[in-house]
Amino acid sequence: MSAANGGAAGGAANPDILIRGARLAADLTARGQDPGAAAAVDLRISNGRIAERGPAGSLAPRTASDGGDERVVEADGLIALTGLVDLHTHLREPGFEQSETVLTGTRAAAAGGFTSVFAMANTLPVADTAGVVEQIQALGDAAGYATVRPIGAVTEDLAGERLSEIGAMAQSRAAVRVFSDDGRCVHDPLLMRRALEYVTTFDGVIAQHAQDPRLTEGAQMNEGALSSELGLKGWPAVAEESIIARDALLAEHVGARLHICHLSTAGSVEVVRWAKARGVRITAEVTPHHLLLTEELVRSYDPRYKVNPPLRRDEDVRALRRAVADGVIDIVATDHAPHPAESKECEWDAAAFGMVGLESALPIVALALVSEGHASWAEVERLLSQTPAEIGGLDGHPSALEEGQIADLVLFDPRGSSVFDLARLRGRSTNSPYLGMELPGRVRTTIRHGYLTVDEAVPVEAARAAAAARLLERER
Repeated sequence: MSAANGGAAGGAANPDILIRGARLAADLTARGQDPGAAAAVDLRISNGRIAERGPAGSLAPRTASDGGDERVVEADGLIALTGLVDLHTHLREPGFEQSETVLTGTRAAAAGGFTSVFAMANTLPVADTAGVVEQIQALGDAAGYATVRPIGAVTEDLAGERLSEIGAMAQSRAAVRVFSDDGRCVHDPLLMRRALEYVTTFDGVIAQHAQDPRLTEGAQMNEGALSSELGLKGWPAVAEESIIARDALLAEHVGARLHICHLSTAGSVEVVRWAKARGVRITAEVTPHHLLLTEELVRSYDPRYKVNPPLRRDEDVRALRRAVADGVIDIVATDHAPHPAESKECEWDAAAFGMVGLESALPIVALALVSEGHASWAEVERLLSQTPAEIGGLDGHPSALEEGQIADLVLFDPRGSSVFDLARLRGRSTNSPYLGMELPGRVRTTIRHGYLTVDEAVPVEAARAAAAARLLERER
């Protein structure tokens, strides 16, 4: 089993780990439920999988005299979730290593509790051929912090003129199943129809960046009274909503799977709701920043808040939260978009669009959804782990923290809060909108394929390297 389908990096070198006293997110099914209300459990991890599970205190640590020596992780008060999966990450390599590399990006992912990430295609060269997607997957294998699944471009060079080598990428070692021109919209309806038809042959999915380019040309922020007041060209909600409606009808017509990236408006929610009611095979994501931040932050002209799609009105934020609560929005995805300092420390008009978001995703979800009663911890596990894995075709991802499952998991401490500062950022870029904010909880431990990639909130280089070495050895 290759890394492309999420197989365990097993082998005798995998360390044994005993997690004691964790609460399982899957058991916290009620919104507003105190995590302490769930029964605590012990989990023993061996050879890259969960070997035993029992009530807290039922599993005794193994010592050298027992024929084994395992690491004990005390998890009293911590919530255990299956490893997080980000369906929308920009790792920038190859071509834009000044912003991020696969190694630094997956280190940031591990720090945020992610064990798998889907890497967007806007690299240089663009990920529009089998060779490039295989290169990106190989970089992920060598990094070892997270499983990296490349997303293939829909069109050659993201130019929106000719379809890329979709079939070749699907049949490659990377086994690509998600295709997107993210950062750009597939605007030509005939080309979009052909792409949707093509992916039906292998049950792939087109992930659309819903943004009519003519309606958003030169746009800098959400269109409305505030954009007029600030003298910035507005980005109308209809530019997003019209593309979603068009593509939902196209997907219905050909029977294809369509995924909508980063919903940002109340109107988009209603279009997706309408499409689902019609039986369209449509899924949708929302970013943590669109669940929390509003256009009012643009008053500062601080480019940290410049993002695509733009921060919207408070009414939109509230509609997005409700859409998560009622199931119209299927997943939370980060749209982690690193940029070097010079691209953000400049005038608003000249600044790049985008925010980093891997390290802050789970605390933001806890703040915007859990604490506000829009999601239980069991629902958070579905939003950030189970459903993105299903949409992306991530075979081998653990369906639950049960015996026999691959040991991909995260331990989150929901207690207390702390200031989100530069020390929390583990990637190459620092363009976070949350710097200086008080955020709840913290990722304490991340385990990928049985290796501790994050221990006491610190990435573990030795474990990362060991996991990568075992994977490369097994695939020779």
